Amino acid sequence: MPRKRKLLSQLSALQNTSSFPQINAVEQLNTTPGADPSPKSSKYFVIEKKNSPQLQEDFFNQPCVSLAKSFLGQILVRKLPDGRELWGRIVETEAYLGGEDEASHSKGGKQTQRNAAMFMKPGTLYVYQIYGIYFCMNVSSQGEGAAVLLRSLEPLQGLDAMRELRRASRKAPSRLLKDWQLCNGPSKLCQAFGIDKAFDQRDLTQDDAIWMVPGQDPPGEQDVVATTRIGIGNRGEWAQKPLRFYLRGNRFVSVVDKKVEREMAARGHSPGS
Repeated sequence: MPRKRKLLSQLSALQNTSSFPQINAVEQLNTTPGADPSPKSSKYFVIEKKNSPQLQEDFFNQPCVSLAKSFLGQILVRKLPDGRELWGRIVETEAYLGGEDEASHSKGGKQTQRNAAMFMKPGTLYVYQIYGIYFCMNVSSQGEGAAVLLRSLEPLQGLDAMRELRRASRKAPSRLLKDWQLCNGPSKLCQAFGIDKAFDQRDLTQDDAIWMVPGQDPPGEQDVVATTRIGIGNRGEWAQKPLRFYLRGNRFVSVVDKKVEREMAARGHSPGS
């Protein structure tokens, strides 16, 4: 409970001293008549950009598994063309280790036009398309062809804009998405943050439209669940390797592994301890 009280205190202070800019869509979001025009921020986690230096190359320049874990708790920031910002806390990642990894796009060390970003400097975005319509966003790490997939975010700022972007990306009318549904999956977070192929090969340490800042209260080992990756098909032993990492007990994670969490509890690894 001390962490919750701390976050509530931070939120109260921010509400009394600052205001966030209004959030719209990438091109133009339609305002719902009668809706509150101010952006919605997470009640769980609020942070001010001016107090949060951008993560630099030395952060990204680490081995793939280490980077995948280090991403948990960090903040992804997306600046829309009109200057408004979307913020999300990273709560789930997957590591893809390069040449030896049978589930990686760079398996065997093969470099193509599609996966070129995986071979670029750490901190380079690798954005690819699946099923011809959805996008997934990765970040290159140390290691030839190694990169980390960003699977889920906890929305912090600009939730109304995220809803509009998600709605615009789906053809069929749908009900209003709840907070936890906005970014709980790799393609969902790309939709919510307006990420497409145009972001491929961008540098997170240099780009004006997307970057990362440090999160508050970094998680400890007991807060991180290590389990198998999702949707990689039949890749032999690589399908069973614990290369997916997520924040235990976080409701914005896409898929939880109850078995692994029970095993952690049995070993006395309780969240926040």
